[in-house]
Amino acid sequence: MQQEQIDLLRWQPIIPQKLFIDGQWVAGTGSQNKVLSPIDGRVLTTIERASRADMQAAVAAARNAFADGRWADLAPSARKQVLHKLADLIQENALELAVLGVRDNGTEINMAIKAEPGSAAATFRYYAEAIDKVYGEIAPTAPDFLGLIHKEPVGVVGAIIPWNMPLMIGAWKLAPALAAGNSVVVKPAEEASLTTLRLAELALEAGVPAGVFNVVTGKGSEVGEELAMSMDVDVLVFTGSGMTGRRLLEYSARSNMKRVYLELGGKSANIVFADAPDLEQAAMGAAMAIFRNSGQICISGSRLLVEASIHDEFVAMVVKHAQALQVGDPLSLGSQVGAINSVGQLNGNLEFVEKAVAEGATIVAGGERVMEETGGYYMQPTVITGVEPHHHLAQAEVFGPVLGVIPFQDEAEAIAIANDSDFGLSGAAWTSNLSRVHRMIKAVKTGMMHINTYGGADATMPLGGVKQSGNGVDKSLHAFDKYVDIKTAWIKL
Repeated sequence: MQQEQIDLLRWQPIIPQKLFIDGQWVAGTGSQNKVLSPIDGRVLTTIERASRADMQAAVAAARNAFADGRWADLAPSARKQVLHKLADLIQENALELAVLGVRDNGTEINMAIKAEPGSAAATFRYYAEAIDKVYGEIAPTAPDFLGLIHKEPVGVVGAIIPWNMPLMIGAWKLAPALAAGNSVVVKPAEEASLTTLRLAELALEAGVPAGVFNVVTGKGSEVGEELAMSMDVDVLVFTGSGMTGRRLLEYSARSNMKRVYLELGGKSANIVFADAPDLEQAAMGAAMAIFRNSGQICISGSRLLVEASIHDEFVAMVVKHAQALQVGDPLSLGSQVGAINSVGQLNGNLEFVEKAVAEGATIVAGGERVMEETGGYYMQPTVITGVEPHHHLAQAEVFGPVLGVIPFQDEAEAIAIANDSDFGLSGAAWTSNLSRVHRMIKAVKTGMMHINTYGGADATMPLGGVKQSGNGVDKSLHAFDKYVDIKTAWIKL
């Protein structure tokens, strides 16, 4: 990847975007929204602010495609070939997709190229390979009966995906849903729809039949609600805020009681003990766990719990790494921290900092907006000490580059602080004590624990939360469970 290639793509004009319904690009019956780049605040293009009627048309197209079996009734080996082709196309267009995504949401290009097209291609390959390796079952019955257990596609899957990593997280949902034989309707985030629309184009080129993959852009309160309330959507999957997740559960109850699977973010505890095998490595890991993508990652280690005996020394290490990070133009290969997605998100981050100080905490690094003269939305990596477990910064998800540091005296207190949260998505422990490793894995109430590292789990590992971080899992073969119905056959022999 060369800077010259990136710069060539940086200024490519983007035509006004339409909706992708039933294999066609169609104008919506609503209005258009401007797409502002977080890099410089300039208008990139427009996307459709679809109407409820547009979403109804997309769901109908998906239902018709499922009903006539154009995808669901294909042999698994045939669906496998198509999804492999889609993975190939994502890889072939990786730089274009990465730059398009960065222009739309501000992720630094060094991370985006791996985490977006790189991860999405790998995810589609993983589920393409899994298609013909997921078997039904035969129940252990009496000899005069045969019990068969089938796994069938659910029908129409609605997917509402977030702005922070739309290709990666979108693939986590779309790849297993399509692999299982379902039709899908995607509602991308208003703040980052462009790569999902491009993915739909690549899916059609790969051979995904018309109507099987549909994309409708617009406001969550309009088309998102219409998707969630539809009587023709069988499963709804969502990554985003807890407030929206609660509404989706209500919509399910008010409509056809569709299954709803939610990934609702977290307030993950990154726990560093004095016996960590390498404190310098742990400090770098702690910095990157919160500051990559400007903290706009669901599993970010936003609560740093440090054993009191090493607190000052370790915080100084983290501050050194935070201050060394280069905040800048996310399309520059020299930038290590990119832009905040929107001015609203930036202002919310700064409000968290102000409230933390008002509650008695101390800013030891960052805390301010930078590069305002560019027109873009940038913030310094921020480290705040003196945070108490009950403080707002320790309890609420910031979704920005703001790290709250909390000291602890012993293992029991570390566990108590880690579990003092409504969330339970991810976490970490840094220690050389093998027995402590297993105690922490068991004791910390979270969907995933990292040990002496943070992040980077591949497609073989499930990602899901407990408590108010959601239900169900993305990634791994376990993700198939969301997109299939179990049907049993009881046969008298």
